Amino acid sequence: MSFKEGDYVLIVYEDRKYLRKLVKGMSLNVKEHTIQFQDIVGKGDGQKIGEFFVFSPTLEDIILLGFERKTQIVYPKDAFYIAFKLNIKSTDRVLEFGTGSGVMTVVLSLLAGEVWTYEADTKFYNNALKNWERFGLCSNVKAFNENFLSASVEDNFFDACFVDVREPWEYIEKVWRVLKDGKACAFVLPTTNQVSKLLSSMQNFFADIQVFEILLRHYKTNPERLRPQDQMVGHTAYVVFGRKRI
Repeated sequence: MSFKEGDYVLIVYEDRKYLRKLVKGMSLNVKEHTIQFQDIVGKGDGQKIGEFFVFSPTLEDIILLGFERKTQIVYPKDAFYIAFKLNIKSTDRVLEFGTGSGVMTVVLSLLAGEVWTYEADTKFYNNALKNWERFGLCSNVKAFNENFLSASVEDNFFDACFVDVREPWEYIEKVWRVLKDGKACAFVLPTTNQVSKLLSSMQNFFADIQVFEILLRHYKTNPERLRPQDQMVGHTAYVVFGRKRI
């Protein structure tokens, strides 16, 4: 493929990455090097232009470099494994509440037939809509600016569930009711005391309960001095997983 006006492009300079939309007048200056709109349009994916490489952005690039964040996001290292654990199929209807910046919604929407997502905070809700619209994502998502506790939903309606709210134990019984029998729900929480309180609330409603966190360490890519990066993102969230019991 060749890049054209209006496309998003990932520009790589050494170990730095930049996400830009190709519009007239666009330019990027890094150190003493410059790349401009006219340098990229018509060029192919993976091509080197001066000291820069240009690529079609992946979903990870879009999430980390392109999404505007009003809240702490679910990092890709967590998001994709959570979606895997939820065993989502293309025919599934998935529930999410605590939409936040809309990152996890994107991952769920790529796998599911339909995603219903609820966000009580209007500022966060509107920001998520803008993020999706900017990159043409989430066409199969039904978004509600509403607290899920007040939402009217049929029992046994969803095939999977993802929860990212401060006090998820308040929603446990409702989550149990709207999930189909045996289906899974995942929760993300930042602190151990929240995890403990959630676990206590889950005992009569869920089985196969698991708690885990995912650590990802990057390495310097110098073949003569291969070693870990000096810094890493440590703790991002605890993930609590369980299946609806009957």
